Formats: sequence, C-alpha cells, structure tokens
Amino acid sequence: MVEGRRITVRGRVQGVGFRPHVARLARRLGIRGGVQNTMDGVLIRAEGTQEALEAFIRAIVAEAPKAARIDAMEVAPDRPEGALDFRILPSRAAGRSTSVIPVDTAVCGACLAEMRDPHDRRYRYPFITCTQCGPRYTVIEALPYDREQTVMRAFSLCPDCAREYGDAEDRRYHAETIACPACGPAVRLIDAGGRPIPGDPIAQASALLRAGKIVAVKGLGGYHLACDATREEAVFELRRRKRRPRKPLAVMAASVEAARGAVRLSPEEEALLASPAAPIVVAERRDGGPLAPSVAPGLRTVGVMLPYTPLHHLLFDAGAPALLVMTSANLSGLPIFYRDEEALEGLREIADAFLVHDRPIAHPLDDSVVRLVGGDIDFLRRSRGYVPDPLPSPFDVDGVVGLGAEENNAFAFGRGTQLFVGPHIGDMETVEVEERYIREFEHFHRWLGVDLNIIAMDRHPLFATRRIAERLKAAFPDVEIVEVQHHHAHMAACMGENGLEGPAFGIILDGTGYGTDGAIWGFEVLYGSYDGFRRVAHLRYTPLPGGDKAVREPWRNALGMLVRLFGREEALRLLEARFPERRTALPILASLVERRELVAEAGTCGRLFDAASALLGLAEVAGYDGEPAILLSERVDADAEYAPYAFAIEEGDPMVIDMTPMLRALLHEYGEGRPIEAIAGRFHATIVASLVEVIRRARMRHPAWSRDVVLSGGSFHNPYLRVHLRRALRALGMNVYTHRLLPPGDGGLAAGQIWVAARTKRAR
Repeated sequence: MVEGRRITVRGRVQGVGFRPHVARLARRLGIRGGVQNTMDGVLIRAEGTQEALEAFIRAIVAEAPKAARIDAMEVAPDRPEGALDFRILPSRAAGRSTSVIPVDTAVCGACLAEMRDPHDRRYRYPFITCTQCGPRYTVIEALPYDREQTVMRAFSLCPDCAREYGDAEDRRYHAETIACPACGPAVRLIDAGGRPIPGDPIAQASALLRAGKIVAVKGLGGYHLACDATREEAVFELRRRKRRPRKPLAVMAASVEAARGAVRLSPEEEALLASPAAPIVVAERRDGGPLAPSVAPGLRTVGVMLPYTPLHHLLFDAGAPALLVMTSANLSGLPIFYRDEEALEGLREIADAFLVHDRPIAHPLDDSVVRLVGGDIDFLRRSRGYVPDPLPSPFDVDGVVGLGAEENNAFAFGRGTQLFVGPHIGDMETVEVEERYIREFEHFHRWLGVDLNIIAMDRHPLFATRRIAERLKAAFPDVEIVEVQHHHAHMAACMGENGLEGPAFGIILDGTGYGTDGAIWGFEVLYGSYDGFRRVAHLRYTPLPGGDKAVREPWRNALGMLVRLFGREEALRLLEARFPERRTALPILASLVERRELVAEAGTCGRLFDAASALLGLAEVAGYDGEPAILLSERVDADAEYAPYAFAIEEGDPMVIDMTPMLRALLHEYGEGRPIEAIAGRFHATIVASLVEVIRRARMRHPAWSRDVVLSGGSFHNPYLRVHLRRALRALGMNVYTHRLLPPGDGGLAAGQIWVAARTKRAR
C-alpha cells in the first residue's frame, strides 16, 4: 500500500548537495515525489510503501553529505498524489527563513583529482567545484540557495555543465556553483597599471613569485598579498610597502609536508589544516627552518594554512615557492579589499601584479585563525569556513541582536534557539569599516528573516556601535536598546556557549572594557548569571598616562603603575635606569599621574602584561595590537611549572588584587640578570595563583555558591594562562569551562550581549 510523508529538514542543508542526496536515495529505494529548498530548510514529499519510507527516512540522516548538519527533522503523514518519479523541484522563496546559510569550504579531493587529470575537461580549471566544496557564503546574495540567487547567475551553463547539473547520478547534480572553462569564470594577470601581462596567467604569476615579486591574488572572500615566504628581501619589501613593520604574516604551504618543514605540527593540528574549513593554524616555528625571519619577527609561532581554492593549488602546481606569505590585502585600518577596482586602486603601490578573476565576491570574508591549546580549539578569528554556522542557544533569543565591540568586531543575530555570529569585521575605527559593518549586518538581517526586538550594545559611551544602535532605532522605532557591560558579556558568552544556566563565577581577563564605575576594567572575577552579576575581585587601579597612547606605548603604562604603586621617588629612580633615553619625559608624566583627575584609571590584564613587557625590554612601544603581551607570553613554556611571585589581596567587597610585590621582585630579578624566560614564567604563574586564591576565598565566604567557573576575555588566547588556570581551578574542586566555538576575545562578545539582553528582558 502506498503511503505519503511530508518531511521537513532544518540545519545546514542548503549548498551541501542535500537535495541530490535525497533524490539519489529516493531512486534507490523506489520512493516517488520531490524535494525542494524552502526558507524553512528542505521540504521532501515522499510516496512509497511503509517499509521503503522508513528506510528512506533513516538513510536521509545516516548517509547525509559530509558538509551537511541536520538540526531537526519533522516527519508527518501526507496524502499520496500519485507521483510517477522523484524530482528536485524549484525552490520556494515564501515564508520566514529558518534555513542555515552554508559556509565556504576548501576544494575537495575529487575535484582536485579532476583538475589535475589531463584527460578531464576541467583540467587546470581554477574554479572547479561540486556539491561538496567551494564558495557558498561569499557568493550567495539571497535565500533559498539557488544559482540565480548567487553571483554565478552571470555565467550561463554550457550543454556539458547543464547535463551534469541535471544528472541525478553525477557529483554535480544541482551544484549551484558548477562551471567549466567553456562557460564559467576566467582568470587573468594584470600589472599595477591594470594592463594585461601576456602568457598563461597562473604560470606567469608563479614565475613572478619565484622571482621575489609581490602578487595580489583574488581569493574566496577577498584579496591576499603573496610573496616568497623564504626570501627575506621579498618579505621585508612587502612589509615596507604595506607599512606593517612587525605584525606577523600568515603563510600558505603547498602541502602538509611543506608545512611540516616550517612548523611543528601535531596530528590534531594537521587535521585542522586539512579540514574543509582550512583555517590558518598558529603553530610552533621550527628552529633553523626555511621561513624568513621577517615573517613573524620575535615570535616562536607562525600562522600556517594550506591552499583551499583550486587557484591556490594551481599556483603551487605551476612552480610557485612551496611557502608563500599569504596575508589579507588591506591598508592600515581598512577592511580587506574584495572588489577588483578598489583592490587595483588601493594596492597599486604594493603589488607588482594582480591575479584576478571575473567571479564577483558578494560578501568579503577574512581567513579564520585558530590555535590548539590544551587539546581545545582556540579561535583567534572566526570567519571563513565557520561563518555563518549557528551556535545552539540554551534559551530563546529570537529577534535579539548583539552589535559587538569596538575592536575585532563581529555582530550576532538570535533566531529562535539559534545564535548566528557574523563575519569578522575588524576594528571600528574608520568610516570604511563602519560602512562594511552596516552592509553585512543588513544582509544578515534579510537572510535570517528575524523581526528585531532588542539591540544589545556595549556600555562604552564612545563606541561606534552606539551610533549604529541609534541608526537602527531610527529605522525600527519599536526596538529596545539594552546596554551590556563588557565583561558581563564575555562571561555570558562562555556560559551560553557551554549551555550553562548559571549562576557561575566568571574570570575575565582582557585589555580594555568600560566598567560600571567609569574605570577601565579587564582583570575581573565576577559571580552571577545572564541577568546580572556582582564583582568579586579586580586588579588594583593604576593610571594610564595619555589614555590610548599608553596602550600604544607600554613604557607609559609602566610609569603609571610604578608611580602609583611604588611612589614617585622610587618609581623615577627605577624608570630612569630602565628607560634612560626618556629621562626628560619621565618626571613630566609622573606629575601628570599624580593629578588623578587628569588620567584614566585602569585595572586590566592587558595593561599589566604591557607594563611587564616594557620593563623587561621586550616592547617599549607596540608595533601592533597585543604585541607586548604576545612577546611576553612566547617567552614562557606553557607546559612548565614556575614558582609565583608574592602578591597581596585586600579584603573587601570586591577584593582588590595588588601586584606591587610581584613588580618589585620582577624588577629586582631582571636587574640581577636572571633570564627573561624565568621571569616571564613566574609573572604568568603569579596571575594564576592570585586568581585561584580569590576563588578560594570567595568559596570560603559563600560555600553555597556554584562551583562552575567560566574563563573568557582576550588574555585567554595565552596558552599558559588557559591551561594552568584551568588545571589549578579543577584542583580546587571547580568545574571549569572555556571557549571552543567562539573567540574568547571581543570576536565573541556579541553572542554574550545577546544572551544577557534576552535574559534581562525576560527577567523584567
């Protein structure tokens, strides 16, 4: 007897070959009906015997494409309509979207094999793709996911591609990005003036790279600047032209074998490199390896990735150096270039040539950057390959948006019990970045189809996100704006990611966050949940002479700390010995520090690291954001044990952590010539010991309080702090939770803002 079923599948089921998968199963099992993309996911109407239908439903899940993720599947009885076969039906664009936008994935092995087969019609074709790989998010303009809703609609299918597209047994059955040399995008090589360079574009670009030249390469989500990573003169010249003197550069290795020659890789790191997401993986640099010193000056680590587009592979196949610098192509303070005319104009003084193509990029997307710490993935930047995959939310967040932070910004949207974090936007310091933010925010809003109810933003009065909130309020008058304290958002982000209901302790370590008392927070022990918190402990405040200038010039921060903690006379004596070339400026700034009304007060982990880095001669001036802390952290063996320095804790509510004894001992040991590695290790151990002691005292005061503790904030990119603090807290009997799905830094802040705002609204 023929029965009918109506099956709705939700999750990452568009752009991953899900409809062809369903169609092949149906034909194999004798099921008739149809499958179509909808705004709700994928809808299947199936007819067959009860036995065949049950096998069909099981196989939909059991044999789903590797890139698919099924979040929910609803099966309901349906009236059979007497279908004669099983078809992929035209998509239905009506209704509210509940579908998940597919992510961009690295080219698959099957496509690479075809691309390298001289007998295949896509031999050496740089845009080969199938249902299991290639661009998705960066080419989609609207949902549901169909070719006419992507930038590929400009390329009409040739007869051969049309035949593959319609063949249920073909790997490219309904592959929306399908193309070939006869009908798809093409690549060309031009000089800095926009003039064509004769010859095979990829072979010529490879030859230029071998010759030490700089080539701008158009990738999936934007342009990269590439040069030979083993030639010091080439890397130095790229830095000179880009005006990026010290910030580390990413490296693309032709293969895992080539990567192994440059960095030490664990099996887990190799698996990450070769995964469909193909992120940049930060790994330990090999001593005496082939990389030029200027790739990552002063660092023991370097970010490495594998080729993830066919074009990248073809560059290496054509003889490009096996290790290439492959860094995002942008100018200081500006977002990555992704439009051809803007890239040519903005990079003409940097690149010697441009390897371009005519497939437009709908949405720019930076490379993701990850690191493995203590067996967990640590997102330094969550972007290509992961965005816009949603996170599950422990409670309903529908219609709530988080605007993120001022630095390393990424916004987020709540839809039902899903939370979508947007692409890495960057630092909100220019009009161009703000414009990109608005454009991508509007795209997300349209795609996700949510009605905005609440806008969650940081409390800081001068953040660009406040202007954006006001702009959204004007467009949506009924929306409510909720201000969320920076470190509360960090705490909530880690709680929400781990599915915690609360309450919990939150240890939040970062560089800057606007506190409820007007001071700059960043070394916080909190207790609470999404709907509120109390401050258990913090670092003693010290002044920041010059405000933001003290962040860029850590020696100023060191002066502020020492004058406040040691007194003017002792501080100046020590500082003049440490910074003799600044002898004139030191007493002037000391006088400023003593006038408290003229300087900002701060107690942050980032500024503590800055001061120590300056005092130890590692970085008196920061060449890029976070450099002093990174240089200090890289002097430490994350697996080693160090004896902490002394510290003090002032009892109160909140407790105040005083690092005066530590700084005094650190300077003494440095003056005696003790190795910086040993001093840096003890410095790190002191931070861990002080936080563990605070938690111990808080638990003694409040034995009924939760044993859950979350670790968040940008300082938890530091492997030693993450590993050793977790270990020490577990030894104290605490349940410790860290980030694995979101960046611990400000890139994950918007998620926390959403969780705080949604729960605060419900509580009211």
